[in-house]
Amino acid sequence: MSRIYDFATNFVRRIYERRIRAPAILEAETQFPNAAKFVGAWKDIRDEALAVRLTKVPRFHDIMPEQAEISANDGLDWRMFVLKAYDMTIPENLSRMPVLSRLLNESPEVKSAAISFLAPHKHIPAHRGPFRGVMRFHLGLVIPRQPDGRPATIMMINHQERRIADGECMLWDDTFEHEVMNKSDQPRVALLLDVWRPNMPVDMEMLSRLIVRVVQIGMRYRGVSFAG
Repeated sequence: MSRIYDFATNFVRRIYERRIRAPAILEAETQFPNAAKFVGAWKDIRDEALAVRLTKVPRFHDIMPEQAEISANDGLDWRMFVLKAYDMTIPENLSRMPVLSRLLNESPEVKSAAISFLAPHKHIPAHRGPFRGVMRFHLGLVIPRQPDGRPATIMMINHQERRIADGECMLWDDTFEHEVMNKSDQPRVALLLDVWRPNMPVDMEMLSRLIVRVVQIGMRYRGVSFAG
């Protein structure tokens, strides 16, 4: 299954790269104006996230076995509390985060939403996302710090080091190679959103909608459970 998945994602990625030229780091103000709403409410979102019972939150590779190589690579947890997956909402999880749920209702361009819990010293190895039809929005909720005061979670995106602190955000294209390292003794908590890319060529818009539909069918067929 992993070989089929890898072949399909590489094929899709090449199609998008030919039709959509984009830098690795994007401007949230122009590409995702609703980002300001999430940043403004980051403390409330953080409090809701910390109230989640972490032991009940599935690990990423429990949700997507194809991602075991990057999620289960070192025996340390990467857990995902999913509220929305490709426009499929998870009412049980949304009800536990009312502030975030309201913001998602106000932002239909957000196709997927999850709280990401990264265990101390967890390393997510370099990989690439398959789908340039969406952009990745990353909002720091609980970002441990190094002794020198800098954020201890390092993201290498397109071979460039990036760090965000509590309440800071970044919009980026995850089809570029990236990896994440939590170089601290405490977990890192972040909000991850997949945001529909605006102003795509018509053919890419149609392909993106088809991909979302296929993913929805696949999740229903497999009976994927996101409940935490």
